[in-house]
Amino acid sequence: MPRDRRPQIAIVGRSNVGKSTLINALIGRKGLARVSQTPGKTRAIQFYLVNERFYLVDLPGYGYAKVPKAMSAAWGDLIRGYLEGNENLRLLLLLLDSRREPSDQDRQLRDWLDARGVPWRAVLTKIDKLSGNELAKKRNTISSSIGVSPEEPIGFSSLDRRGVAAIWNPIDAALSLPRGDTTTKE
Repeated sequence: MPRDRRPQIAIVGRSNVGKSTLINALIGRKGLARVSQTPGKTRAIQFYLVNERFYLVDLPGYGYAKVPKAMSAAWGDLIRGYLEGNENLRLLLLLLDSRREPSDQDRQLRDWLDARGVPWRAVLTKIDKLSGNELAKKRNTISSSIGVSPEEPIGFSSLDRRGVAAIWNPIDAALSLPRGDTTTKE
């Protein structure tokens, strides 16, 4: 873990939801975060220092990964350990595949974040895989499932970079907060 006390923006979600792809799109560098076709390849917390200002933090995916249960439990402990009491964490981006219903793990994570006052925003990935009508229906279903308004989740497509600028808005707002203040301003 970096000890320099720079702010951190964490990215978390189910395995194969597109965390590495989002990081590459936000930074504008292909291949910075390794994109794998095999879910569960990120097995450690990855820190990417952005413009010497803050860290984008890639947390291991949960859910689908074909790994032993003991390793999966260790990942959960690793994520919890990172999130609990991390005074440098300003915002967590919870990535959800726009084509899938949120899992029990997605909802449990949301509940855990809310209970601990960790600020978070939902990002719907792979929106280019749905038609406009399908996306609108899925947005409503997903929003209802995680308890937010349908307008709140930010849609993201790696193909046409839709949503990249919109994702920077809550990141910039979180980075402008004084240290220790996690109140979102939007």
